[in-house]
Formats: sequence, structure tokens, C-alpha cells
Amino acid sequence: MSYYVVKKMGPKIPAEGIEMRVISGEKMTMVFFHVEPGAEIPEHSHPHEQMGTVLKGSIELTIDKDKRIVNQGDAYHVRSNVVHSGRCLGSASEVLEVFSPPREDYLQEA
Repeated sequence: MSYYVVKKMGPKIPAEGIEMRVISGEKMTMVFFHVEPGAEIPEHSHPHEQMGTVLKGSIELTIDKDKRIVNQGDAYHVRSNVVHSGRCLGSASEVLEVFSPPREDYLQEA
């Protein structure tokens, strides 16, 4: 498929307060996240390179022990196998992330 209506895609719920909608290609995966205030992304790492941007709201993001507030319009990069975590601040946030290679674990049915 080449075109998507993201709002019509069924969400996956990886953790309480977090919804994600996943689009995957041959060499990358794009994920739209909706994160409720106070929701946390636990500390983790993965072999995928990751880039993201906050489309709405703000996220407290920790990448390799470097903690920053990432606001609407800001972007970030997480290298492969680097430990990172996050927490939604204030109001609900919308985040777009891209992973390479594709996140096959995100494509599995819950």
C-alpha cells in the first residue's frame, strides 16, 4: 500500500496511556504515537536507529543518561543499542518516529 489515513488505522497499545499506529516499508518503519500526560516509555534499547519529532505537546526524553525536554517542533536521534526512555509532560502529545531497519516487533499482533 502507498497511501494511509493515519486516524483511521487501528491503534496498538504498547503501554498504558500510549497508542501507536505503525506503517512499515522494506527498509524503515514509521510510527505515530499518541501519549497521554504522565504516560511513561520505560528505559529500553533496540538495534534499530531511531529519529523522532514532537508534533504536539512535550516529552521528557532521556537518551544515554542525557535528559531533555523535547517540545513541539523539536527532533531527536537515538543511535542503535543506546538506552533511552521518556515521559509525557503537561498535556497529551503526538510524536512521529522513524526506525531503520523495520521494527518487526511492532508488526506482530498483540
